[in-house]
Amino acid sequence: MLVGIVGGSGSGKTSVATELVERLRKEAVAALLWDMDAYYAPLDVVKERFGSLPVNWDHPHAFDLGLMAAHLSALHRGESIRKPRYDFTLSDRTGWEDPLPPGQVVVLEGLLLFALPELREQLDMKIFVDTDADIRILRRIRRDTRERGRSLESVMDQYEQSVRPMHLEFVESSKRWADLIVPTGVENRTAMEVITHHITTRARSREGAFHV
Repeated sequence: MLVGIVGGSGSGKTSVATELVERLRKEAVAALLWDMDAYYAPLDVVKERFGSLPVNWDHPHAFDLGLMAAHLSALHRGESIRKPRYDFTLSDRTGWEDPLPPGQVVVLEGLLLFALPELREQLDMKIFVDTDADIRILRRIRRDTRERGRSLESVMDQYEQSVRPMHLEFVESSKRWADLIVPTGVENRTAMEVITHHITTRARSREGAFHV
């Protein structure tokens, strides 16, 4: 079972995905966390795609969509994959993770999972984390300056030039594909309990079809 979690940058979708996996494991459901950020294309490929234009890291062209779609299909079939290893300080792929078995439920999070049909159509459940824009930008500033070594000015410039326009074009508009919209993210305890119960029930009802 593939569960997709989408939201704008800084919406808290990673926190929702992480807690959901923890909750499922406590219910004895074999759950795996999977992130779209690992599937940025190699830097030389990205530069070639954008040519003389500045690289837009929030555009679909920045991602290795073919590899993502193939890996999603493999996970759906219960097969192991080797996820790419990506370094945000280098903006480049640096290798491959060890083989990753799917378990019963794979929880995926990423900006564009619903916007792109080759990814969206493979998802069994689609969750959109809806968080106010002012909260999202503050979280992005904190993350990029502390964890990715970015300057405040560069974070703000990128937000104005690409993050916000791409959010409006691809992310916000993809909300219509969601099965469930979660306001505020992981703080919405009722939503987390409902989602956990629903997935646990479905996973147990299909137990014979999974490779554990």
